[in-house]
Amino acid sequence: MLTNVNVKNLALIKEAEINFEKGLNILTGETGAGKSIIIGSINIALGSKVAKDIIRADADYGLVELVFEVNESIALKLKEFDVVPEDDMVIISRKISNGRSIIKVNGETKTATELRKITSLLIDVHGQHDHQSLLDEAKHVEIIDKLGNESIEESIRQVTEIYMEYISLKKEMSKFDFDEEERVRECSFARFEIQEIDDANLKEGEDELIEDEYRILSNSGKILSAMSVAHNMLESNNEISVTDMLGKAFKELSYVSGYDKSLSEYADRLSELESLSRDLSSEISDYVEDMAFSEERLSEVEERLNLINKLKQKYGNTFNEIKAYRDEREEYLNKLENLNEEREIAQHRLLELEEKLNIACDELTEKRKEVASRLEKEIVENLKDLNFEYVEFKVEFKKNVNFSAKGNDIIAFQITTNSGETLKPLSKVASGGELSRIMLGLKTIMAKQDDIDTLIFDEIDTGISGRTAQLVAEKMNIISRNHQVICITHLPQIAAMADVHYRIEKNVVDSDTVTSINKLNDDECIEELARILGGAVISDTTYTHAREMKKMAMETK
Repeated sequence: MLTNVNVKNLALIKEAEINFEKGLNILTGETGAGKSIIIGSINIALGSKVAKDIIRADADYGLVELVFEVNESIALKLKEFDVVPEDDMVIISRKISNGRSIIKVNGETKTATELRKITSLLIDVHGQHDHQSLLDEAKHVEIIDKLGNESIEESIRQVTEIYMEYISLKKEMSKFDFDEEERVRECSFARFEIQEIDDANLKEGEDELIEDEYRILSNSGKILSAMSVAHNMLESNNEISVTDMLGKAFKELSYVSGYDKSLSEYADRLSELESLSRDLSSEISDYVEDMAFSEERLSEVEERLNLINKLKQKYGNTFNEIKAYRDEREEYLNKLENLNEEREIAQHRLLELEEKLNIACDELTEKRKEVASRLEKEIVENLKDLNFEYVEFKVEFKKNVNFSAKGNDIIAFQITTNSGETLKPLSKVASGGELSRIMLGLKTIMAKQDDIDTLIFDEIDTGISGRTAQLVAEKMNIISRNHQVICITHLPQIAAMADVHYRIEKNVVDSDTVTSINKLNDDECIEELARILGGAVISDTTYTHAREMKKMAMETK
């Protein structure tokens, strides 16, 4: 479960820390106090996009840190993402600064994509307008698949595997969609490219050797001039050379070393230098004599180098890339030369894959229908608990003419809340309040079968009041018996059901507007309930009503 949230320098929050507990955690506060900023901050830590102006104007950075306590089952799944809980804890932090963010999980840096996969095992967040997603029929398939768990996941993996091969083959077949004239032209061009590469008779590493030789030959004049100057400096018949001077220096020190034996070392080193100078002079002389310059050879090397560079530009930057291209073209040519046969083979394989895909998709559909049948019964039961006096719910299946990586089902939720009326798509009949309750019903069903411990609801009570609000509160209480629930609400019926109640307030401190979060004691809970019930004027009757409401809620629990 989510045990701790720490927020710094985000929007109206300068610094806030909340320690959440088991059961039903309720957050209330005046409109504009910053209730949704809390959920927004949690979403940032979970990997959502960050608004440019989210960091407070007086701060250099923003930070959100979440601490989760996990069980053995979740810990095992987290290992798949290289996350190992420490003392059953997972700490997620996201620091935002200068338009960049750093995400860490237990101190290890993660990408936003990795983070979303990790946190999908830990928490489920229902935002203010998420119930509107029920109007998107593409989401209905996702809901069925989530309810199907591993059985449907395995079927989707099978469909995806076949589908990817199917798409790849169709793409490959499109390359051979030629008439005879195009086929002949393609064959001719492929043969030309293969022949051009073969005629070059390239050898691995040849380009480097040729480049080295060309560099030497094209700069031979400069090389010979420099070597001659160096040789003349080291040893010359007309002037005193470096070698001669080293020899004279050696003789001078050898003579005086009889007076000071420590000078013998210097004399020996000069002798070594003289010997080295003579050897070097000799080697330079040999290099100059051996160096053969030929305009004809330079022309040959230049021509070869130009050919190699031409092939590199056309077919690949290295010998291996050019060779690979040549082999690909040869394979392509073979297919073109046997086009009809290749087409028949590919077409036969495509039909096989279509048949396999149809079978896999049908199996997936049957599994989805099993889940849908269960959902139809359970959602009706849940919606009746949420004050739908009459409700029919059906999951309609249609087949898409095209395959996809997730099958070819078109799924639509249909509902009627009036006896005698025909079933219609959710988007045609459901109001905002009804959508909120339907979403809560779905969340209740999902919560029974997944391992996600923490559920967050940001004003899921939109559009409801009275008896319906009381039933929604009771439903959330039931969910909180087996899951940690964190809920932002403006309804007293839901707030009264809290196991732990927090009030979010906006205050001005030293001309600075800040949001604070405070855990309420029993008396403060009654006071907050009275505020929600009474609005601007809170009477003794309002307080009495608040106490009665809290007492009834505790008896319900």
